Amino acid sequence: MSAAGNLKMNIILLHYNYTGKLDNQQMFASNPSAVDVQTIVFLIICSFIFLENLTVLVAIWRNHRFHNRMYFFIGNLALCDLLAGVAYLLNLLLSGEKTFELSPTLWFIREGSMFVALSASIFSLLAIAIERHLTMIKMRPYDASKNYRVFLLIGACWVIAVTLGALPILGWNCIRNLPDCSTVLPLYSKKYVAFCITVFTVLLLAMSVLYARIYIVVKSSSRKVSKYSNSEHAMSLLRTVIIVVGVFIACWTPIFILLLVDVACERRCPVLYQADWFIALAVLNSAMNPVIYTLASREMRRAFLALVCAALRERDQGKSENASLKQQHSAGQKHPPVNRHAPSKISYCTLKGEKGRKNNIICTN
Repeated sequence: MSAAGNLKMNIILLHYNYTGKLDNQQMFASNPSAVDVQTIVFLIICSFIFLENLTVLVAIWRNHRFHNRMYFFIGNLALCDLLAGVAYLLNLLLSGEKTFELSPTLWFIREGSMFVALSASIFSLLAIAIERHLTMIKMRPYDASKNYRVFLLIGACWVIAVTLGALPILGWNCIRNLPDCSTVLPLYSKKYVAFCITVFTVLLLAMSVLYARIYIVVKSSSRKVSKYSNSEHAMSLLRTVIIVVGVFIACWTPIFILLLVDVACERRCPVLYQADWFIALAVLNSAMNPVIYTLASREMRRAFLALVCAALRERDQGKSENASLKQQHSAGQKHPPVNRHAPSKISYCTLKGEKGRKNNIICTN
């Protein structure tokens, strides 16, 4: 290894040793199999997060009824959750002994990707709160011609999130200033961590105020809501996003508190070495959001069922075609074999009349 490579590796090693994480790392444990089991479980969870949020994105893309402001924001939140799962998966794959093979730049990218996904999630939730506030309190009707504003706002969310996550790699870090180093994130400055927590807390408080205001006004002005919007549909979306915000706060508050302890603790507080479980709880939030969409929104539930039914239909059609090809090309038979069994059933999706259009999609055989 070159001298430059040794220097890069020694920077990370020096910071991990100073903060005490080197002494508490399981990467050098005598029984690494336990760590492998834990890693495998987390990798499975990350894969599940990727697949279910991808399902949300496909459902929104394929269903033209979801091509409106609210669902564009929900799709953006699903994209944030998907990237959070991917970022945590890469974080796991590049952890352990591989941590010390990274350059400081790669280390900042590894950790910064999580900050970017978190920042984008919070900004997306704030954008949803603002959209709900304008729709349900200002009573502005939906105007499809103004969708470009939605995409500009979503783009701004990502630009701000990437900028916030890139600050350490741009110079706001604790390299050459060990006393300012975070214990949970050994190359991050405590001032940067405190700044991020402050920004996130202010945004979450703003969202809480907006939703409280929406709830109070809607509760006291039910006639006004029913006059200017589809009240049942609007209230369903409102309940969904309020649950999403509540679960987000519940899952992320522990890691926020841990990072505040990290900022306040001068050095080597024991609880800071258990950060992996706090981070896992925060990442689990990305797996819960699609479940919330499905349980709280009838339209999303119908869209998911439609995707499942379509997948079952394609699978059964593929099996039927393969069986037919095998029968046609079977050797040693002068006549096509007689199928004495009933033809295989093909799953398909159907709507149960007009009532079904409003309630359920069912799969039949």
